[in-house]
Amino acid sequence: MSDPSRPARIVILGGGFAGIAVARRLEARLRPEEAEIVLISRENFSLFTPMLPEVSSGALDVRHVVTPIRSQLRRTRFVLADARALDVDAKCIEYRHILSGDVESLAYDQVVLALGSSTSTFGLPGIAERVFALKTLEDAGILRNRLVWLLELADASEDSAERERLLTIVVVGGGFTGVEAVGELVELFRSVLHFYPHVDASALRIVLVEGGPALLPGLPAKMGRYSAERLRKRGVEIVVGDGVAGADDDGLVLQSGRRIETKTIVWSAGVAPSPTIAAAKLPRTKRGAVVVDRTLRVEGVPGAWALGDCASIPDGAGGTYPPTAQHAIREGPLLADNIVATLRGAPLEPFAFRSLGMMASLGAREAVAQLPGDRVLTGFPAWFLWRSYYLLRLPGLDRRLRVAFDWTLELLFPRDIAELRIYTRRAQSSAAGDAGLAARDETTARP
Repeated sequence: MSDPSRPARIVILGGGFAGIAVARRLEARLRPEEAEIVLISRENFSLFTPMLPEVSSGALDVRHVVTPIRSQLRRTRFVLADARALDVDAKCIEYRHILSGDVESLAYDQVVLALGSSTSTFGLPGIAERVFALKTLEDAGILRNRLVWLLELADASEDSAERERLLTIVVVGGGFTGVEAVGELVELFRSVLHFYPHVDASALRIVLVEGGPALLPGLPAKMGRYSAERLRKRGVEIVVGDGVAGADDDGLVLQSGRRIETKTIVWSAGVAPSPTIAAAKLPRTKRGAVVVDRTLRVEGVPGAWALGDCASIPDGAGGTYPPTAQHAIREGPLLADNIVATLRGAPLEPFAFRSLGMMASLGAREAVAQLPGDRVLTGFPAWFLWRSYYLLRLPGLDRRLRVAFDWTLELLFPRDIAELRIYTRRAQSSAAGDAGLAARDETTARP
């Protein structure tokens, strides 16, 4: 229950683009005595997701695409915790502290759902247990280690069939993430294969699978055609119009019955709502997104708001806005303004935004870009626009300089192939032994 003796409490769940945008605007608009602002996130940093494929390929240092949440906020109370349950009737959130494991609850007056989405494998047999996602920072680190591990094994293997499976990488999903991941994979292997004398470049096989009829669905057809053409020219095998049926330890099976022998499947084909949202009593679409009105209020749930990937936001023309970063960073200030209006008894404003366009990097200094008016830019000009735009969108001058420096080094030197096991139990056990401590559990040996 709300306590009338304290200022209104606004709780923001999620520290990504959307959540940070809401918190920063609330800080600017509200006096300290008007409201207490709390942001709960399971990470103490916000991740610049458009550059995640470049992290997985070693083009960018992992630290350079993250920004500490505390450094972006002035007076918002930050809680490093995982939101476990949302009780919209009692207006209460239950969360578990990441470091201590303690479980606490917090009452709110207004709650903002900015939890994003998680990877969905649609319940297909064998997929969830075997695929590599590319949605979080840890995903990128794990995938990068996996790629190096594949090259090391292939270089040492005497079994030609096994080497073929090791050197075949399948990326499922022909949207932005899938296309950009494939482009970065090609660049990674082109840069480092000379370190592996027993790996023939001709044996490397990268396959991009898209269930729809073309790459980059929902965008101008020219963008999909150009992407497919350029990727094929660089040796990528493109499969369109054939969905995934399942997977086992040695390969992927498509709905047509075709089988691709591989040890590595990168999955970028679907998203699901956050478990916290899925379990809460909230109106949701078939894909699990929270239903909001044009002011970003959750329909039928007083004091609840949603934005970003986890929300279905009507565009006023019978459709919904796409779940992209450029929309999220603009939804945030509008939502914050509407919370301020609610607290002060003022009218709310609807969200309205016309997309500036969409871009996808293809690697090798090429990209595709959709400009206003459905004009399409391709090749080097689109790549230069992609890098310039996202470099300017990075929060903080220090991050922009670090990324620019990484890109400069990439022009001069090959990608780094050190396999970093800092997150594995084997690495933790080894570190403990080196420090003269008792060895730890060593049940996980693979990266």
